[in-house]
Amino acid sequence: MLHKTETKELRNHWLEIIYGLQDKICKALEDADGKATFKEDEWQRTEACLPDRQGKGGGGLTRVIADGNVFEKGGVNTSVVYGKVTDAMRRILKITSPVDKSTWFAAGLSLVIHPINPFVPTIHCNYRMFELYEDDMFTDRWFGGGTDLTPYYLFEEDAKYFHQTYKNVCDEFDPSFYSEFKKECDDYFVNTHRNNERRGIGGIFYDHKRPDEKRNTEFWMNFGKACGEAFIHAYISIVEKRKYFLYNANHKRWQEIRRGRYVEFNLIHDRGTVFGLKTGGRTESILMSLPPTVRFEYDYHPEPGSEEDKLLQVCLNPVEWVPQATKGEF
Repeated sequence: MLHKTETKELRNHWLEIIYGLQDKICKALEDADGKATFKEDEWQRTEACLPDRQGKGGGGLTRVIADGNVFEKGGVNTSVVYGKVTDAMRRILKITSPVDKSTWFAAGLSLVIHPINPFVPTIHCNYRMFELYEDDMFTDRWFGGGTDLTPYYLFEEDAKYFHQTYKNVCDEFDPSFYSEFKKECDDYFVNTHRNNERRGIGGIFYDHKRPDEKRNTEFWMNFGKACGEAFIHAYISIVEKRKYFLYNANHKRWQEIRRGRYVEFNLIHDRGTVFGLKTGGRTESILMSLPPTVRFEYDYHPEPGSEEDKLLQVCLNPVEWVPQATKGEF
């Protein structure tokens, strides 16, 4: 076991990565919007916010953008939190060490962007590190993250470009990553209560990746950094291409119906949301991911063969958007 102080250098390196990504991504989104700027809200996680009062510590920087030319609502958040392992956390993470001797540390970047124009997709990404300690001795560390795209209207060239961008990043680290992490993404962001309907067209997703002799901590940190930086190339290019498309009330109606599916997934199935709300996380920052307006219509089905139905079909039946051995251009 390593003493807690021996992990400080690695931890600080990860914090530099997520804070750097937060700054770069916010700047790129502001430039694409051309009007709105991010407002920063610094918060502290205290014992009083925890239902069982067994853990405390840390905080975060929530940056929110709203009412812009392009983005209706969005957030790019960093959090650095820690405390004692609670019973709820032990059940969620399947921790077997004694609760009264275990502490945890987590740090990550999380963002969700909801555009005004229905032809511009919503996007989500998250990259995080989690550590466990027992009697101040380091016992475990793992990484997780991913980026996934939720369009309202399907442009196949955008889907191919988005997936190709992340395949290129994955291939730089391990040629097996893209196919593995794409499948994990397709299998994770699913509304199982709606006939296994995906909330979007996927991307990549990975979780509980522990460092080993082949892929050490620096490897997973660098992979998370590269994926975070790829967000700018993967998303902003699509935003610039679609943000001036004309739309009407019917397009907005469909956007809000699909946003409803997004809300259903986040509140019913998303492990990050459940973990945050059950372990004393900051509610406003956690629920920042929800869109500002949604629509729930009883038993709604788009007209077969319509553009709306075209999007729905790929949500029901995930597509292999890129060949396994090529690098593409947009």
